[in-house]
Amino acid sequence: MRFEGLNVAEFFSNIKDTLSKVTNAISGNSDREPPKDAKGNKLNSPESEAEFSPRTRDERSEYVVSEDAAPLEESEYLESEYLESEYLEPEYARYPIVNRNWQGLKRLIAWLEIEPQVTSLQTKGKELLRPGLSLLGTKSPQKSDSSELPEKSASPNTQLQINTALEENSAPQENTKKRIPRRPKFWISLGVASIGGGALIYGLWILYTLDKGLPDVNDLSAFNRDGTLTIKAADNTILLQSGPATRDKLQLKEIPELLVKAFISIEDRRFYQHRGVDYQGIVRSIVSNLIARDLVQGGSTITQQLARVVFLNQERSIRRKVREALLAQKIERELSKDQVLERYLNLVYLGSDAYGVADAALVFFSKTVDKLTLAEMATLAGLPPAPSEYSPLVNPDIAKQRRNLVLKQMQEAKVITDAEAKEAMAEPIAVKPSPPKRFKVVAPYFASYIRKELPRYVSQDALEAGGLTVETTVDLKWQKIAEKVVKDAIEVDGRRQGFEQAALVSMDTKTGEVKALVGGGNFKESEFNRATQALRQPGSTFKGLVYAAAMAAGFSPYDGYEDEPIIIDGYQPNNYGKKFSGWRSMSDALTRSVNVVAVKVLMDVGFEPTIKLANDMGIKSKLSPIYSLALGSSEVNLLELTNAYGTLASQGNFIEAHGIKRVINQRGDVIYQANFKPKRVLDKDSAAITTWMLEGVVQDGTGGPAALNDRAVAGKTGTSENVRDLWFIGYIPQVVTGVWLGNDDNYPTWGTSGTAAYNWRDFMNQAVKGMPVEKFPKLPELEGRKGSIKAKPVQPKRIIRGMIVNEDGAIVPYNPNPQPKYYPPQEPAYQEPAYEEPAYQEPAYQEPAYQEPGY
Repeated sequence: MRFEGLNVAEFFSNIKDTLSKVTNAISGNSDREPPKDAKGNKLNSPESEAEFSPRTRDERSEYVVSEDAAPLEESEYLESEYLESEYLEPEYARYPIVNRNWQGLKRLIAWLEIEPQVTSLQTKGKELLRPGLSLLGTKSPQKSDSSELPEKSASPNTQLQINTALEENSAPQENTKKRIPRRPKFWISLGVASIGGGALIYGLWILYTLDKGLPDVNDLSAFNRDGTLTIKAADNTILLQSGPATRDKLQLKEIPELLVKAFISIEDRRFYQHRGVDYQGIVRSIVSNLIARDLVQGGSTITQQLARVVFLNQERSIRRKVREALLAQKIERELSKDQVLERYLNLVYLGSDAYGVADAALVFFSKTVDKLTLAEMATLAGLPPAPSEYSPLVNPDIAKQRRNLVLKQMQEAKVITDAEAKEAMAEPIAVKPSPPKRFKVVAPYFASYIRKELPRYVSQDALEAGGLTVETTVDLKWQKIAEKVVKDAIEVDGRRQGFEQAALVSMDTKTGEVKALVGGGNFKESEFNRATQALRQPGSTFKGLVYAAAMAAGFSPYDGYEDEPIIIDGYQPNNYGKKFSGWRSMSDALTRSVNVVAVKVLMDVGFEPTIKLANDMGIKSKLSPIYSLALGSSEVNLLELTNAYGTLASQGNFIEAHGIKRVINQRGDVIYQANFKPKRVLDKDSAAITTWMLEGVVQDGTGGPAALNDRAVAGKTGTSENVRDLWFIGYIPQVVTGVWLGNDDNYPTWGTSGTAAYNWRDFMNQAVKGMPVEKFPKLPELEGRKGSIKAKPVQPKRIIRGMIVNEDGAIVPYNPNPQPKYYPPQEPAYQEPAYEEPAYQEPAYQEPAYQEPGY
């Protein structure tokens, strides 16, 4: 069978004959003599179709080599006329007869068994290979790799006709003509080379296209970022507008040399050796990061970072990375190294709205760059890879580790000495934050809260890209009222009662929207937000959550508990004044804020159910399962405690407190939309009973100063140990508001929680003026009521009743009428009276006495 100069049938037939004679020789001859019958067989010897086609599987059995035949040594070769033929390359003139394990021969024979299938597919092969073979003509026959043809058989008659036609049309080939190699490796290599060449040409074309589309790098000198961060109130009034732009630009000579070298040491040590892209540095950074199992070095050069800041976005793609590298090389061709450094140090984002080293020095340390210490310079140099994560304002411990890494790199680069590095590493992270220049801020504490909340809802890439508009929930009218109430509380009540700070939060109970938030008296003096950041003991305000858990467990507000001296596992709860009042109902005990009863209620409900309900109602801080939890020993912040009371106001539905409604990017796309849904965490009846009891606190108990004239109020006062914190959290059906008074250093006050309740009323009287009056739910039927949660009572190891722990730590019987201790009189130390300028009094008007005129 022939195919335009390629005799496939002869090819396989000759191979079979050769192999047959080889195996016969192996079986009948010695190991040292090559079989003589093998000689004379050539691949181009003629063989008719009749001899080729009728072969059967039985005839192929002659190719099977006996398992008992002795294998030939690898050093023995078979020489034949076939091996010396012109069809094989010289290096194949000698070859091993067979491997020791005979597997090579067996596999070849097995492969030859597919010959009929190969032959039957010549029609298909002719159609597929005609274009290529027609070009070659009869210049040289080519080897056919039949294994590559599809296994699809044709009819025997058609097969024979094609074979005969091909044989008649084939011409004898000249043995002297050099044939094209037929091995598969040749065609594979040719295909790989073709694909590789095409890919290379396409890649070069892409690079040419990208390079032609690069912007003019001379625009660097006039570059300003487009993005801004705008925070708006509910009525679209701008609260804060900060642009991602450098506010203080410096010339390179105005930047300390040590600060410049700090950036080069950590960001691009070979800055002066490369031309925009540092291939050696990329390899080094990969190795360093793998060894450290952390991001200790970056692969991008300073020039690449500059190109990304000015011309590119934060897209993560190969195309962007290629453009970055091309831009970096173009920048280095057109700008000097000093120009690149100057622009980079003025534009690099270093976190907290600081763009460039001058802004960062002011924001983090309230200094100019020339006043920075070595440790502060290293802190700034460590910020570019992750400004939020490495910020000394956000993560001081991580910032210190990053700073020390920069110092180590500076030391290795011989920029500083070992002694200087050790001295700088020993310094603590000491920040003195200041806002960037030209900030316009209204409601600064609320805006600060929004800025810290924003990363929860918007990606870091979107934040760094800028151009965001944040629509918030704050009601500016309420916010101004809250700021005035807090200011007056500090200046008036604080002077008389010994506290210097106050905070207030007010929320919509139905939506969870924060309508007003004030975190201190003066944002310029202290940016610390006491409404969201300060963790303080809530005192008796936490009792409201303990009693809510009891109602959910099926308790009745009329269940009685004895207010008595008691010691539980060594813990003794005391009431105010160390007085005990005997049996009281739960409702009355909450109204009078009786500590002993609150602890007993917590024991009967259990730590686990109480803590779980408090968490579900909005408390995110850690609550400890101890007896004093009932009295507010676990610290919380004002916002989360107010949120928890808001759950009671919304009849058991929790809605997370939030201040952001919507975030829009610079293209006008909404990238965040608030969608908080109420979640049932407490059944309606239990919430209604708890509210009814908390109404009694305002009507007849410690919360009296919070009462409003036109509507009912429910709430609870709280005082922490040694009167360090003064609280009142109260609500009407539509609004919940929390007030805290105290000192940042935790110094005791000499006030009462009634002061917090009074300031709560001062705010609410103005804020809800004109708001429709809504009533609280009625007290539900108590008889036969079942709880919605299961109580898990605490089993104390030891309870001692009627005893107290005295001041010396000894357990003694309780004496309800102790004799006052005698203290010998002491002459008071002399204190010079403070000078007080007498108040001005306008003299009273006196009518002049009548005098008769003289004559």
